[in-house]
Amino acid sequence: MNSQNRYYYLLGTIVAIGISAYLFIFPNFETAEFDAEVIENISKGVTTTVVSNENNEEINEEIADSEDIDIENENPSTVNKFLVNSTAEKDIENFTVYLLIGSDERSENSSESRGYVDGERADVIILGLVNEITSEKHLISIPRDVLISNPCTKEVTRINATYSKNSCGNKAENLAASIKVLTGININHFASFNFEGFEKIIDSFNGVEICVDQTQREGFSFELQKGCQTVSGATALNWVVSRNTEVLVGEKVIDSSGNDKSEWVKMEGVSDLSRNERQQYIILQLLNGVRDFNSLNELNVFINALEDAFIIDENLTVNKAVNLLWGFRGEDISSIKQHSIPVENYVLADGRQVLIMTENFSKFASSIGILDN
Repeated sequence: MNSQNRYYYLLGTIVAIGISAYLFIFPNFETAEFDAEVIENISKGVTTTVVSNENNEEINEEIADSEDIDIENENPSTVNKFLVNSTAEKDIENFTVYLLIGSDERSENSSESRGYVDGERADVIILGLVNEITSEKHLISIPRDVLISNPCTKEVTRINATYSKNSCGNKAENLAASIKVLTGININHFASFNFEGFEKIIDSFNGVEICVDQTQREGFSFELQKGCQTVSGATALNWVVSRNTEVLVGEKVIDSSGNDKSEWVKMEGVSDLSRNERQQYIILQLLNGVRDFNSLNELNVFINALEDAFIIDENLTVNKAVNLLWGFRGEDISSIKQHSIPVENYVLADGRQVLIMTENFSKFASSIGILDN
């Protein structure tokens, strides 16, 4: 083999190795459109529709019915009270904003203790804000049951019901438009995951540490002991979404047959807001875990988990996503400010509970330092 052929052979080998390494390290994420102009038009009411969803056949009727809000029996003045704080007075600028969406879509293999559910709703809605000037970071949770006027359909609904594809836009675009109306925040990127993806992400870290000040459980789906423990993705998921958490009273009692005869009582204060706190807790624990990656193999396991777990917007390249996460290796996680928007419970005439804003988001944003007066 002459020197020129050896050169071409070596060059081809290097290119092949480079391509293989790129595909090995940076897998192909599923992507979705996330058009800023589409979102803006929906939020301003330029694009509207009377059809809630173009793909009704894909949505389980029971789920769709559960999201419809019947306001015919409500006093009109009461309905106006619902919505008086649901449109931000000012836009918020100078932040790069990431929308994290966790849907309650489950496969038959996912979280069997919670059961199989057809369709999907936005069960987790969290904004990650990075100040473009100071690099200060914020996490803002938006409870799924916040009542809004859908900017696309003009229906009064829970905000999680706007995570739906129709002639206005796709699921993420419609939800982002609703968030823009509610908060005045323009969202740059989004990532979504389902329950099974949530479990895979946590399992890729070999579990996540959860610390609680009381022994607690929900049925047979999870039981956490007082103190700190590392749990699997399935256990973490069941804890995060639990609405019926119980706490242990006194010492645990197990009879001779192995049955739990302890006294358990319903935990006080469990709500969408407490679930938001748990969601943020897990996110920060996972970000804290990024600093533990010290080998290519560990990184690859994590990236492969993300490939299966996430859908990202088409503008959020894998390199951007990886660099963003890798940047948290040197981050003081405790410096990330955590917030939940100001809401209160309200019981509708039909007995269902929703959340309504207690003050305009712009006023709230000023109080937490993300909006200049």
